[in-house]
Amino acid sequence: MEVNSELNKAPLFQNLELLAGQVVEGFISGIHKSPFHGFSAEFAEHKIYNTGESTKHIDWKLFARTDKLYTKRYEEETNLRCHMILDNSASMYYPEVNHLSLDHLNKIGFGALAIAALMHLLKKQRDAVGLSVYGETNSFYAPEKSSERHFQMLLSQLNRLVLETTGEKRTRTYHFLHHIAEKIHRRSLIFVFSDMFQTEVEEEKLFEALRHLKYNKHEIVLFHLLDSDLETQFNFDNAPKRFIDVETGQHIDLHAQNIREAYRTGIQGYLKALKLKCMQYKIRYVEVDIRSNFSTVLNTFLVERQKFV
Repeated sequence: MEVNSELNKAPLFQNLELLAGQVVEGFISGIHKSPFHGFSAEFAEHKIYNTGESTKHIDWKLFARTDKLYTKRYEEETNLRCHMILDNSASMYYPEVNHLSLDHLNKIGFGALAIAALMHLLKKQRDAVGLSVYGETNSFYAPEKSSERHFQMLLSQLNRLVLETTGEKRTRTYHFLHHIAEKIHRRSLIFVFSDMFQTEVEEEKLFEALRHLKYNKHEIVLFHLLDSDLETQFNFDNAPKRFIDVETGQHIDLHAQNIREAYRTGIQGYLKALKLKCMQYKIRYVEVDIRSNFSTVLNTFLVERQKFV
């Protein structure tokens, strides 16, 4: 069925910045129920006091309210350089979505909104952020900056992606990651958003490229985006279906029930091997179900950010 993407997606994503702010505010409002009890809505202007630091800039009024020690932060401080990398291959536009909403996202929509939410946090912290979107013929790269104009430019790029109906048919991720590794010179926190659907040969080249980034002493987090119900559990009804590889065009006709168990065994083996590979190269692997909320991504960011404070 043809998707009228411009009409159906625009109402939600025409103000990606506002939507990202709502995601972050919802996350912060529930943060006292999480392991990050020390954070509050005011954390954007403070950082946790570390033993041995000067007590000159401790916010004693905040201490009286929270019983936690925070030091004030200043506009000229740039505490983190963060680079976001988003996979724009055709498989990232799965599942086909008629009306994008917070409860109904494809992988590219989830990735773009997750990045926008992280940018919202980084902007409040006055940190520098860069963005890379990779495809076979149309790649985007912007270095880390912290200006308002830069943030708006990145949001515009993300907004353009979610209005598209499909990504690049074939994407050689590793070429682009090597390119990024050569460009990012200062130690940075790098987030990769991808569904990791590669051929076996490409997978080896992909990890060579990720290792290239590690050699430059960056911290890397791989957010593995999947529709868990369909892509992991293979919970399709048993009506005859044609399954099409959106990147190669190859297809197979079958009843889902006939191969469900074999598929689940195969995908679990793939995920296990992927996790072990990430452990080998000291890359943090985080599996993300696009049908869930954004707390996994935002919690991971808070944990990783502490390494740079």
